[in-house]
Amino acid sequence: MGILQGMRVVEGSAFVAIPLAGMTLAQMGAEVIRFDRLEGGLDAARWPVAPNGQSLFWAGLNKGKKSVAVDMRSAEGRELITRIITAPGDDAGLFLTNLRVRGWMDHPTLSAHRPDLVMVTLLGDRHGRPQVDYTVNPAVGFPDATGPEGSAEPVSHVLPAWDCIAGNMAVTALLAAERHRLRTGQGQEVVFSLKDAAAAMLGNLGIIGEVCVNGVDRPKAGNTLYGGYGQDFTCADGARVMVIGLTRRQWDGLVAVTGMQDAIAMLERRIGESLNDEGARFRHRAAITAVLAPFFATKRVDEFAAAFDKAGVTWSRFRSFAQAVREDPDLSPANPMFAEIDQPGLGRYPVPGTPFGFSAHAREAPAPAPLLGAHTEEVLAEVAGLSGLQIARLYDKGVVAGPRPWQRMAV
Repeated sequence: MGILQGMRVVEGSAFVAIPLAGMTLAQMGAEVIRFDRLEGGLDAARWPVAPNGQSLFWAGLNKGKKSVAVDMRSAEGRELITRIITAPGDDAGLFLTNLRVRGWMDHPTLSAHRPDLVMVTLLGDRHGRPQVDYTVNPAVGFPDATGPEGSAEPVSHVLPAWDCIAGNMAVTALLAAERHRLRTGQGQEVVFSLKDAAAAMLGNLGIIGEVCVNGVDRPKAGNTLYGGYGQDFTCADGARVMVIGLTRRQWDGLVAVTGMQDAIAMLERRIGESLNDEGARFRHRAAITAVLAPFFATKRVDEFAAAFDKAGVTWSRFRSFAQAVREDPDLSPANPMFAEIDQPGLGRYPVPGTPFGFSAHAREAPAPAPLLGAHTEEVLAEVAGLSGLQIARLYDKGVVAGPRPWQRMAV
């Protein structure tokens, strides 16, 4: 039984942030009901896809949810969704969306049916304009600070970082607003935007201050760790590793295990500065790298890995996704967070459950993502309160649909 057992959350969403929020709540025990179009949501066929065309992306972000397929173009379909969102229950009336529709799927309209409704709405930007991670990231400046030192081209990254952050912000917002409702009985809407999530972190990390106070537009620094020492090295076997000397302990451990104490002491005398200061390590990173490079260039990873681990050196190998899945036990059922499950239409492979370890709740194995419409009949009966006859009529009219043979969903 998860820590949120008994909570019911309805999700109207697509792509990353809000599906991630719903999945996070589902993996903590909440009943999460996602509704989609009859043909599947906007993200139904999002890459990566399996050879049969089924979306591994969709399966990954919808684990443990219930799926309802509804014709949202019809008045009856919209009324059904309203009933599901605003259904009674002390632990219900919680709605997550990034697909707000004025005059129907918005807080003023829905709260007329349930005044204590808690609704979390994610926008693209604060003006309501559409944005995605891959437009927000360049807008706030990160690609211009990413890439090899001295290069001019912006470099975008493949991780939708702001979506991931915003998804977890949506969880925080929902739980905070639900706590307020528990104390006061009052519902509310929480609205924030993907761009504001990025802008907040830009300020929280000191980057806005760096520009305004120091007058610095951060340059590209390659794979170095900004403000401390962190560098990648190529080893004798061709493998590449990243080593970190951010804290004093990390730095001392790196110097000691590589046996470079004397060489570093000589460097300090030459530059007239102690490298015990992390800022000094960043300023003199090229000279430090020149001292350490021969160690890595003459050794295979297996010649120093055990010593690094025993000494607590902070380091890692560079791996491709495929190498990481093959080699790292943290990405396998050896890690209690993972389990091998059968995902309909895709087969059996390891998937993660919640990363949280609650002392009062046993960790539960992850559940597969549902087939589109797999829970339509159940939700219409148990949540919307319809009779079997009413449900049959909706199926006959094509207003709702149940699970179909697993096939690629149209968009």
